[in-house]
Amino acid sequence: MNLELTGKKALITGGSRGIGKAIARELALEGVDVAIAARGMDALNETARELSAEIGGKIIPIAIDTGDEQSIRDAVNSVSTELGGIDILINNAAIPGGGPAPTLESITLEAFDADMHVKVMGYIRCAQAVAPIMRESRWGRIINISGMAARQVGSTIGSMRNVAVVAMARNLAAELGPDGITVNVIHPGMTRTERTPGMLEARAKADGTSLEEAEAAMSRGNNVGRIIDAREIAYVATFLASPRSGAITGDVIAAGGGVGNAIWY
Repeated sequence: MNLELTGKKALITGGSRGIGKAIARELALEGVDVAIAARGMDALNETARELSAEIGGKIIPIAIDTGDEQSIRDAVNSVSTELGGIDILINNAAIPGGGPAPTLESITLEAFDADMHVKVMGYIRCAQAVAPIMRESRWGRIINISGMAARQVGSTIGSMRNVAVVAMARNLAAELGPDGITVNVIHPGMTRTERTPGMLEARAKADGTSLEEAEAAMSRGNNVGRIIDAREIAYVATFLASPRSGAITGDVIAAGGGVGNAIWY
């Protein structure tokens, strides 16, 4: 299928590694000019060099702090000028998870504010900055990477922030739809990224098992019985970013290999 993405322009926050990097790669393979944004320029430059060497095309790194409105506006203006517009926004920057989730007694306002400020409000700030550009061209795609904590217990703050991302996206879809802009959410589950080997080593050490046994244990949380690769999330995002996905907006696609036993309809 021709996804009709050649010549589109994309901004990906959290684009230096993990799911963001995988999405940047797939979009570039489809002929999209891509700006990858994050706080650390060293990782951004390395990823830009790697993808440019593999794929060619235009891959530009740009520093951004999604907790800072001015940083976002400066980055968006720079990307729009250099690429000649922004058609696709991938909201992916967030505070990395890891370690045990806090109990009721240990939840703090600081932890809650940090998560909501960077992820939920960061996504809103980015949407605010790119929406006028998309409205001018009467076309756009905003894709928000959230997570399966929205649908299951285990992390109170994680569930709250991911549910908030869904509520935000549904509202923006209703507001921006008449301007030709769709807004959707992807819920990854356990996903294989650069962090996975370290996580497996830590689990194997904690449980006194082999790496293979640790991976098997981590894979039991979904229906397909394996860890989903970041590239598989990128395939979903690439379709949603394309003109072929115009019938889908204000919706959520879970891409965790079938997590949990609830029926969603």
